[in-house]
Amino acid sequence: MSAPAIDPVRTPVTASPAGKSAGKQRTTPARFDTALGWSDRPGLAWALRVLLCVLALGVFAAPFVTVFSGSFSEKASGSTLSFLPHHPSLLNFEVAGERGIWDYFGNSLVIAGGGLLLQLVVCTLAAYALARHKFRGQALILTLFMLTMMLPEEVIAIPLSLVLGHVPVIGLDLKGTVWGVILPLGAWGFSVMVLTEFMKDIPAEIEEAARIDGVGELRMLWQVILPLCKPALGVAGVLGFIMIWDQYLLPLIAAKDPTDYTVTVALSILRTDPEVGSGVVLAGAVIALIPSLIVYLLLQRSLVTGIAAGATKG
Repeated sequence: MSAPAIDPVRTPVTASPAGKSAGKQRTTPARFDTALGWSDRPGLAWALRVLLCVLALGVFAAPFVTVFSGSFSEKASGSTLSFLPHHPSLLNFEVAGERGIWDYFGNSLVIAGGGLLLQLVVCTLAAYALARHKFRGQALILTLFMLTMMLPEEVIAIPLSLVLGHVPVIGLDLKGTVWGVILPLGAWGFSVMVLTEFMKDIPAEIEEAARIDGVGELRMLWQVILPLCKPALGVAGVLGFIMIWDQYLLPLIAAKDPTDYTVTVALSILRTDPEVGSGVVLAGAVIALIPSLIVYLLLQRSLVTGIAAGATKG
């Protein structure tokens, strides 16, 4: 007959000197809880982290500060760095305005706004078809979209110029019009890829429940899919706007007259003008920089959320 089992002796829970239970342990951050394992207490590691942050900030912010400073300097020099304007003045902006910078700026706004709207519509429809429907040749079509990102603009410049001068089938000449710049930017492989991969992660049960309620394709895309793709739309919107705004070769080959140029082309004209100095060019650069900064500041949350969602996918 086996001996009865005896329960092990349990250590009684004692109260801490402060009157709290010993089971409530003190939680302190581990050594590797902070970035690169550095402690947040002042010391050598903390000083090194601050130094690296200052160096990174200087590398990325110094060019912008120099551009802003030079644009307001009465006598700016393109060969020296200056963080404070010498004899602050708006003369550079006045000269840039006399050279037609604001007309070029208006052309860029029209092209960027129309091109981005068309691009988001086309890329959203293409991504919805590739992500939520199955058909033959689906992988080939997505591959063709990706291949367009691998072709330099210089390779397609001459064929694109010929096409814009005489559009096949309809025979229209789009040179000298905003459509000659907007239509070639109507589809971008990067936006199609981002939206397609984001739409693939939407659960099929949501779409099936909507179809039971009698939702059609366009309503499905507008009311069900797109509200769930706001981060991806933010990424496509910010990067798409910057891509269109920074276009140089396309507005150059699509223009028939210098008045058709955009602000990026105008900057190169100002740079080669012997009658203007570096300050006028820097003033034009500041004017060209403002829309990109505004778009980024307005959509930065969607941009960061979309990038983080893509990084943590799977």
